Amino acid sequence: MKRAYGMDAWHPASAAPVPVADSEETPMAATPDGVMRQWFKEVWNERNPEAIDKLMSADAKVHGLAGVPIIGASAFKPFHKTFCDSFNDFQIEITQSLVDGDRVAVLCHVTGKHDGDALGGKATQQPIDFWGMTMGRIENGQIVEGWNTFDFLTMYQQLGWVKTPVEG
Repeated sequence: MKRAYGMDAWHPASAAPVPVADSEETPMAATPDGVMRQWFKEVWNERNPEAIDKLMSADAKVHGLAGVPIIGASAFKPFHKTFCDSFNDFQIEITQSLVDGDRVAVLCHVTGKHDGDALGGKATQQPIDFWGMTMGRIENGQIVEGWNTFDFLTMYQQLGWVKTPVEG
């Protein structure tokens, strides 16, 4: 298993770091790590819906973001639009990644402010700061399957939509 932390990947068989594509200096490689980093950079941080078609297969299966799996790039776009319209300034930082063959898992830190009404309630202007993980299976430079677990409960608590349980 290859471990990637930040922009460097480390393979246990060699103590030397293996470079991973740096979006500032070199184009993203079609490696699982490169595809996932490009996904979060272009689709989420740059809010580019055209990148969804480029980086997600037409019949991809996405788990964990809705009550049922989202099937395909075209079905993913409404979810993307709703989130982007609700948090106009949010950023998702990949803090760690792990690669195993055609799969990549990333640990994500999400920050921003709830400044849009698209999520089902009025904009609260509250900051958000929560974590999540995504695991993706990559084929031919595209995400073909994704599993997501993000701490939306913490986000809803930060927005004041869900009360924090009574402490001790």
